[in-house]
Formats: sequence, structure tokens, C-alpha cells
Amino acid sequence: MAKQQQDDTLSDVEREAVKQRAAELRAQSSRKGAGKREKDRQDVLDVIEGLPEPDKGLAQMVHEVVSEVAPDLDPKTWYGFPSYARDGKVLVFFQQASKFDERYSTLGFQTNANLDEGAMWPTSYALVSDTPEVRERIAARVRQAIS
Repeated sequence: MAKQQQDDTLSDVEREAVKQRAAELRAQSSRKGAGKREKDRQDVLDVIEGLPEPDKGLAQMVHEVVSEVAPDLDPKTWYGFPSYARDGKVLVFFQQASKFDERYSTLGFQTNANLDEGAMWPTSYALVSDTPEVRERIAARVRQAIS
């Protein structure tokens, strides 16, 4: 029984992500009016600026592409990830490899993204470099997601 309890406990990284999300929600809910979107956008830029390479460059690339092809999406942080929302719901996000000591960063899409293709489709993509081809593939996925 003790083993089961231990397995159900959050890791230090997960616990920190939950605390981070609570702080984000407090900050975002306290913002009102015309400046809210700009403050949320600045939070995203601050998170990106604080990332180590190569996460920083990849997150900047994702931010540039999403901002260009979907300017109506609202930038915001989500569990410490740069993310982009529609009607308050995250649609696409960048998960930095360094946060969970992973091999690669990830571009992810939530269930409200319009990516449905038959009986099975991808909702996340490994990102390892910034190339024109990668930028175009991200742009195409984001365009589909918001369609």
C-alpha cells in the first residue's frame, strides 16, 4: 500500500508546475481591460527569454510563427509553457525540453485544435531545430488548428 501512495505522489517537477500554474492563474485573473493581452504576451516573452538554449531559440521561433499566422490567438503562459489561446482555452503550446529534462522540445495542441484527420492524428511534434521547413510545417499545423 505504501508503494501505491508513493506512485500517486507528484514529482518535484510536477509539484513545481502546479504551483507555477496557480501563480499564473492568480496573475491572469487579476488583469482587466485593454492591457491584459499585452501583459499576458509579456509574460510569454519573459518565459522565453529565461529559457536555456536550444529551448529559447525554438520557443522564439514558435512564438514568431504563431503570432504571424494566428494573430487572433492570445499569448499566455500555461504551466510555465508559452501558449496561445482562443476564448481563454489554450489551443497550442511549446513545451521546453529543459523543464522535464527531455531529449527534445515539443509543439503541442489541445483538443480544441481542429487537427482531426480520420480515426487518428498527431497532437504533438518534437522540435529540435529552427529551419524554414520546420517553420512552414508549424505554420501549416497552426493554420489547420484554427480553421
